[in-house]
Amino acid sequence: MQVIAVANQKGGVGKTTVAVNLGAALAGMGFKVALIDLDAQANATQVLYHHLEETERGICEVLLDEGLVDEILVHTQVNGLMLAPAGESLANADINLVSMIGRELVLRNALKGPIVKEFDFILIDTAPYLGLLTVNALVVADYVLVPVSCEFLPLLGLKFLLETVDKIRHKLHPELEVLGFILTMYDRREKITFQVEKLLQERFGNLMFDTRIRVNTKQKGAPAQRATIFEYERSRSGKGTEDFTGLAEEVLSRLKGGLQDGK
Repeated sequence: MQVIAVANQKGGVGKTTVAVNLGAALAGMGFKVALIDLDAQANATQVLYHHLEETERGICEVLLDEGLVDEILVHTQVNGLMLAPAGESLANADINLVSMIGRELVLRNALKGPIVKEFDFILIDTAPYLGLLTVNALVVADYVLVPVSCEFLPLLGLKFLLETVDKIRHKLHPELEVLGFILTMYDRREKITFQVEKLLQERFGNLMFDTRIRVNTKQKGAPAQRATIFEYERSRSGKGTEDFTGLAEEVLSRLKGGLQDGK
């Protein structure tokens, strides 16, 4: 099992889009995938499942009760992709985690159930800030995948994210690795796209994915239909389908152990 946290403390860079569609792409290749929605906005839950009612247990309740993710996993419309959903209660999770013993390890413990262990991949959609929920995601992850939109402001936040990753390596999880940086909202018509691309390439070199997630009107429309890009485009030649298939193939090629096609 490989655990990948999709993280960037800057909001609006496409974390949920990457997490949902990367999960769908890997599932489409025959792998068993679980997506954990660890963002209080619960956008991944809205796309893949439905709005959680107050009476429904989600990831927040599991963490605060020190339960197992196994208890809340639900099937999605994508064959092979399951979801640990989030509700509005997740907004207060950081505050409640502060007083818990081993607060940085709560998610790690919640992933010790027998059902979770059967998955090939666990993807974690994180919040757009570096709170305890995101720290929990990084502590349990084997890798962190960083979406960066083609704007200057997201670049400024990378310093703090990488500093957090280094601190977690030194104090809690020395095996954590950066899987790579993926450029999102890529638009060749914009000069800033190439400026950001050049800056990242100079700074991170081989950690940059070759795939680019291009600006795509269908990609914007898919969440409103509660669909992944693969369901919404319904075409192998669709721009979004091509981009996320390419990203999934690159992720597989980068992972330790050289996982083969799950089919």
